Amino acid sequence: MDLKKYTAEDIPLLEFDPDKTALIEPSFRYGNETPPEFCVLPMYEALIKNLESRGKLEKIAALGSLLVSLDIYKLNFDGKSVLVVYPGLTAPFAVGMFERLISLGCRKFVACGACGVLKPELKNGVVIIPDSALRDEGTSYHYLPPSRTVEMNPEVVNILEAVLKKHHINYEIGKTWTTDAFYRETKGKIAKRKEEGCIAVEMECSAFLAVSKFRSVLFGQYLTASDDVSGDEWDRTVDHSISVQEKLFWLSVEACLSL
Repeated sequence: MDLKKYTAEDIPLLEFDPDKTALIEPSFRYGNETPPEFCVLPMYEALIKNLESRGKLEKIAALGSLLVSLDIYKLNFDGKSVLVVYPGLTAPFAVGMFERLISLGCRKFVACGACGVLKPELKNGVVIIPDSALRDEGTSYHYLPPSRTVEMNPEVVNILEAVLKKHHINYEIGKTWTTDAFYRETKGKIAKRKEEGCIAVEMECSAFLAVSKFRSVLFGQYLTASDDVSGDEWDRTVDHSISVQEKLFWLSVEACLSL
């Protein structure tokens, strides 16, 4: 099937509308306090609860939705305030929370989370900085015109890289594959993504990047391996413990405050 012959009349996701105003606009306020411009989005719900139990985070509000209520925490780090929010998993859900945090007043974001790796050498504690994401999900097409990839702001990439260099962290910069359907990561698709330079696969990055461009905010992301899909068999033996997640979280906080 030659998809190039199809138009927006055939595929609704191609119907990008640049109108900045929608019928339902994101909105969220909490109290009279001016929110910080910095926000870290760990894709690790258990880690956030762990940090809260140790007194590292202060719960200040909750983001409610029809499905679930997600807590908003504040962190004081190096004399600055940072919001910390678990945005939920998958592009549609995470973007809904991202939009509301932007409406609150946050302008600089760093997410950190898990990914599958398409290169086996990346599963041993290597941090991935996605400088671009392949748009194999639906949410991003409502924020940017159709394209195969969306790029991260190069200045943000440089800042994220500088933080890792400062702490002597092994890292790789490259393209990630954002998909809605992890049960459809077939061997054929994996081979194709590897051929076009993807080094990781996850479910949110391209949508986060699209929203950040549409809303004119800064966004960066760190990823570490939770599994390896590069071979003939699915490898789930990668260490992705709370301690690994926490290291990535504190790197993300530092990077966010450097934006």
